[in-house]
Amino acid sequence: MTTAKFTVAIAGFGWWGKHIATRLQGHPWLTVAGVVEPVTENHGGITEMGLTVWSDLAEPLTREDVDAVILTTPNPLHEAQIAQVSAAGKHVFCEKPLGLTADSARRSVKACEVAGVQLGIGHERRFEPAMLALSEALDKQELGTIMHAEAAFSHDKLIGVPANDWRTRKEVSPAAGMTAMGIHLSDLMISFFGPVQSLHAFTSDRSLGWETGDVVTVQMKFEAGMTATFSAVLHTPHFIRMHVFGTEKWVEVLNDSHPDTPDGIVRVLTAQTGQGVDQVNYNWEDAVTANLEAFARAALGEADYPFTNEEMVHNIQVLEAIAVSAETGKSVQLADI
Repeated sequence: MTTAKFTVAIAGFGWWGKHIATRLQGHPWLTVAGVVEPVTENHGGITEMGLTVWSDLAEPLTREDVDAVILTTPNPLHEAQIAQVSAAGKHVFCEKPLGLTADSARRSVKACEVAGVQLGIGHERRFEPAMLALSEALDKQELGTIMHAEAAFSHDKLIGVPANDWRTRKEVSPAAGMTAMGIHLSDLMISFFGPVQSLHAFTSDRSLGWETGDVVTVQMKFEAGMTATFSAVLHTPHFIRMHVFGTEKWVEVLNDSHPDTPDGIVRVLTAQTGQGVDQVNYNWEDAVTANLEAFARAALGEADYPFTNEEMVHNIQVLEAIAVSAETGKSVQLADI
């Protein structure tokens, strides 16, 4: 554990900004100095947590005691805010998605590289103990040759948002549940299997009447040869699953609860030919804070961040390709994005 102190400002006090502020309360070395929130009606909740309120992002950037800014702002703001924060010499942690196009993500990565600051990304699922165990098994080739993977990330936490909310609009949150949930699955698969070669995606509006839709399903082929499929449904009871099929074993991971909900267990099922299915249970752990700690340690120069810039950009290539495929009805080659 680091002995250094690391102080952050949070930009945005919506669902996820509140969650991060709450998770970091009482942290031994990672401190929240305050929250940037232009909506004055939200200021009371910030002061109740004992935090400073700023109305403009420029305000914490002038403070010497602020080491980094965590962006939990609407998707279209990310690129400009990353440029602003990095230009001020502050490290920047951006909630997903890093951008809405691959070129936007490339510009954000370049801005941080030029400024010499650490870029973090809000894909906490890499830090779940079950996912770390699965990643280690893949690295050791315990599953044999990887044939295929299936995944799902679905819930109904957002069905009450207003019809004109930014999350419902195609240009802000493309491809239904991709920017809310599906992008976590593509990130995991990229970390497991490497770059995606091609994909075909479908979206549908089944119940919510959202312009962007409420269902997305994606078929992918990776450069390494394995295939995968995943889905995100915005109106169904909670369901999170990752299933990887190898020639020697398959492994299935089932999460009882959302990363923001400290409840339930994570079941890991493993099967081999001629043997019964083995089950190992993991308790819920705070993967959100684990990701922020990894980001802070990287910013302090104590350890490498588990995400490469290439992976961050490639995941946005995948997001853009999914949006294009869903719109055109055609498969997309990632080399074209």
